[in-house]
This record gives sequence, structure tokens and C-alpha cells, in this order.
Amino acid sequence: MTGEVETFRGPVSSSALGTTLIHEHVFVGHPELDLDLPHPEWCEDVAVEAAAAGLERLWDLGVRTVVDLTVLGLGRDVARVSRVAERTRMQLVASTGYYTADSLPAYFHTHGPGRLVGGPDPLVELFARDIQQGIAGTDVRAGMLKVVTDHQGLTPDVRRVMEAAAAAHRRTGVAITTHTHAPSRNGRDQLAFLMPRGVSADRIVVGHCGDSEDLDYLRELMDAGATIGMDRFGMEHVLSDEARIATVLTLLAEGYADRMVLSHDAAFFSRVTPPSWRAAHAPHWSMENLPRRILPALLDGGASRDQVHQLMVTNPARVLAPSRPVE
Repeated sequence: MTGEVETFRGPVSSSALGTTLIHEHVFVGHPELDLDLPHPEWCEDVAVEAAAAGLERLWDLGVRTVVDLTVLGLGRDVARVSRVAERTRMQLVASTGYYTADSLPAYFHTHGPGRLVGGPDPLVELFARDIQQGIAGTDVRAGMLKVVTDHQGLTPDVRRVMEAAAAAHRRTGVAITTHTHAPSRNGRDQLAFLMPRGVSADRIVVGHCGDSEDLDYLRELMDAGATIGMDRFGMEHVLSDEARIATVLTLLAEGYADRMVLSHDAAFFSRVTPPSWRAAHAPHWSMENLPRRILPALLDGGASRDQVHQLMVTNPARVLAPSRPVE
């Protein structure tokens, strides 16, 4: 698998990924709510066409790959996203993992070693199958693993998800990206948990670090060998893009160009923050923000074109290219 990255249309060389948005979402939903409490702004056919059109605009802006980090817990539906992939030139990368900040569904409390029903841990089997065989009976294979810690910290179920992700990484070499709660600085906890379990720091992207202006914290993560995700440009209800740009420029000047990736954590539709809310409260929160506004601002602020290429092309390709499995 070394050097090849799985996409919705099959494997491609990591050298062919081009400019990459490494932390995005096509659609974020919730299967039960979508069925029993449909969102008035959601129509699948309209959403598919809108997403495909949005990705085509991104392609015209020079973006070539988008990583969809919608995993279980966020309404992942690769068959739906495959309809989008068929309509665009963009290379879409699927992911696996489980998005929970505290607890897992009851099924996981009865299934697994030492539990009521027993058997192997279904999380490990799920993550490995998604990467090695295909997701939900399709031939779409995951190209990244995703785990979460938020302000609740390393709850027992969060630890279980992270343990399973580490096992799947050892089996497949696919990198792990994370959701963090920047005010808690819990990227430290993620590294302290994952690294002793066989995940090298350079195979971890500590996500949402762009929410923090604590330079000492960010340097600590990068000095440990991790890549940090400056991946929420446009989320100005959390922190202004001006502040995010200033942090990136400072770290570039200090020589950290090889340990950052940029993205938005945006979605074409999310029932958590639907399009009408985003238009009113976060108008720049879209996947076009980086090519249209942020990258020019970085260049104007003193970043070199080589540094921008490192952030947008070289670093994502390094992260996404699977390393050699160790099991």
C-alpha cells in the first residue's frame, strides 16, 4: 500500500494528489434524525448536485483532492457520496473511525472481548475492513482514520475507539487524524495515548490546532513529531481567520512548514450547522476559503510559494501515503 492512497475511484499515487484539503466533510447527518426529524433544508438530489458543483469550482481553483472525514457518528454514507464522486473530477478520499466525544452506542457495550456477547472488538474489525476491503459493502476503501477527544477527555469509550484506531493503523499503515478541544490542549493526551500503542507521531495529524493561539502548545506537538491541523479556516465564530493566519505565519517563520496542514472542516450540508445558519453567521466557512482568501493572505503576509506548496501538497501527500504495516 506504500505510496498509494485510496479514493472513491480507486487507488492513486500520493504524488498525484496535488493540492489537498485534508479535513473536510461532504455531508454531515444523523440517520435516525434524518428519518424521523427530517431537516427542512435537506434534499438528497439537490445536495448531491450542489456538492458536485462545489467540488468542480474547487477544481477550477486548483484543488485536486478532498479528504471526507465523515465517519460513523456523523452520518457517513459512502453510497451517497459516491453519487457526488461520479459527477466531479475531484479526487475524494473516504475515512473510517468513530466520532464520539464521550460514549458509544449500547451495541459496543455488549460486543467485544470480555463483554456479554463476546467476540472480537467490532471497532477493530470495522476499521480494518473499511481500509482493506471496502466500506458498507462497497468497493470504496478508507484512506484515513479519525478519532475524537473533546472537553470530556479520554472517557472509557473514547479510549476504546482510539485503541481500535491504533490497532487498525498497525495493521494497515493508514494515518490517524484527530478532533481535539484546543482550549484543553488535549492533543497532548492523544499523542501520549497513541504513541505507546505503535502509532508514530509522524503518522498523526492533531486536528483543530488552528483554534489555538497558544504557540508553545503548538510547538510542543510539532516538536514531538506530529503534524498539526490548521484546519478550521472560515470558522470565525470560533476564531477569526486573521488570527489563524497570524499563527500560521509565525510558525512558518520559525521553520515549521513541514509539520502543518491547512483545511476548513467545512461541509456542503450539515444538519448541525445548516446552510442558512452558515450563510448568516460564518459566510467564509466553505472549501473555497483557502484558495480564494487564505492562501493569498499568507503570501501577502510573507509566506513563500514553496511554503504554501509544502502546506497544501507535500505534507498532505506524506500523511496520506500509508506506511508499512507493523502487524
